[in-house]
Amino acid sequence: MGLSFWTWTVTIILSLAFIGMSFLFKKKADTSFAHYAIAGGTLPFFLLLFTDIATIMGVGNFVGHSSKGYEIGIANVPFVIGEQGAKILFALVFAGFAAKFTYNTLAEMMDDLIIRDRLSRGLIAILTSAIMIAWVSGQAMGMGALFSAFTGADPLMMILVFSAVFIIYTAVGGMYSVVWTDLIQGGILIAIAIWFYIQVFAKIDFSYTTLKTGLENVGAIELAQMNLSAMEVISLFVTGTLGILAAQVYWQRCFASKNPKAASRAMLISGIVAIVFTVFATIAGMVVKIQNPNLAADEAISWLILEEMTQLAALAFFIMIFLAAISSASSLLHSAAVVIVNDLVIPNMKPKEDSYYLKLTRIGVIVIGAFTIGTAIWADSIIDLFSLAYSMAGGGVVPVLVVGLLWKNRKGQEFTMGTSNSQVSVWGARVGIVAGSIASLALGILWGVLVSVLLTIIISKMVPTPTETSLEV
Repeated sequence: MGLSFWTWTVTIILSLAFIGMSFLFKKKADTSFAHYAIAGGTLPFFLLLFTDIATIMGVGNFVGHSSKGYEIGIANVPFVIGEQGAKILFALVFAGFAAKFTYNTLAEMMDDLIIRDRLSRGLIAILTSAIMIAWVSGQAMGMGALFSAFTGADPLMMILVFSAVFIIYTAVGGMYSVVWTDLIQGGILIAIAIWFYIQVFAKIDFSYTTLKTGLENVGAIELAQMNLSAMEVISLFVTGTLGILAAQVYWQRCFASKNPKAASRAMLISGIVAIVFTVFATIAGMVVKIQNPNLAADEAISWLILEEMTQLAALAFFIMIFLAAISSASSLLHSAAVVIVNDLVIPNMKPKEDSYYLKLTRIGVIVIGAFTIGTAIWADSIIDLFSLAYSMAGGGVVPVLVVGLLWKNRKGQEFTMGTSNSQVSVWGARVGIVAGSIASLALGILWGVLVSVLLTIIISKMVPTPTETSLEV
């Protein structure tokens, strides 16, 4: 029995297990929309820790960054530190703050505490949900490509099976399904990752000096050098950091937390874990460069697994990537559906019963999931378009959020749910979000942040919000 047989066997067993688990939590998820969206704000530290780790560690962390290591080497580290270190910054600055509240989304929090404007809330929702949708499609594409490399089969079947599994168990059990499957997925993922990287680094005797010597021997010593200007390093770091701070999936876990301390600790530890393993992935790509310097970058890690390692190691790697992909995809899909229903649908419809919103979100999971399958199979360009929201949200949403939280109306008063306490006006927020997003695409994220901050403050001074009541558009 070869690798293809065991790959299919493991995929089927794990898939059935995760779907089965979801039905154990359906009754609890059906309690209310808040329970489906954020587990009613009841999640303890151990569930938060493993759902944070499992969500963070997607296909890109293992396969994408390995490809970057093969292509640009150590120069990938600044982006890694920015993207993954942002979780540490988030933990230290925002996680405890967010966990004081039980909002469903970042857009809802900004609307309630800062802006009180339905249009701004919608803009934030569009940008933050687009990030999630692009990432879900990316997980499906990555899983399909890896499956094809391992079995020689068309990736379409794996994309369909993989996507159907996480769509079903996310739709059935909501946040409860996601975090409890993440507990299992995250635990197995860490164990396999440690074992796998020990196998990889044994090829260079666990020595960076040996790695550099090997790179020099194949004419690729530049991969061990930081050939980036200071501005390029800063830009990579800021892009990674701000994009993560706009990611709904991390805010949502804080809102779901039982207490602020649990949210902060979980995100802090998961951020450290993410940095370590993503740097390992980058170095693994450099190890492959020594073994075979003539590969396409996106084939590097697959070549190493299939040509240089045992069948057991190959199967372990597949399981690791399957768990990484499905845990991230389910979390991101759930977040996207909650954002769209909570911030784009509910504010623009007549009040309904809570059960109606829950049903609507379940439908949203299925519809958005189907859309991500379609884009993963047929429309790479759509994924690229949605991915632009990463920079747009980082340059437009995050500056308005930070300015809004720092620039209070009543400086000595803490933020509380139901009370706006910011000098950022409706028009200041609108202009700051739009201008910062456009400037980030046209000029780069550093300029986008600057433009957003300045215009948010200037316009808020020129056109202040007349009252603290919510403005309808």
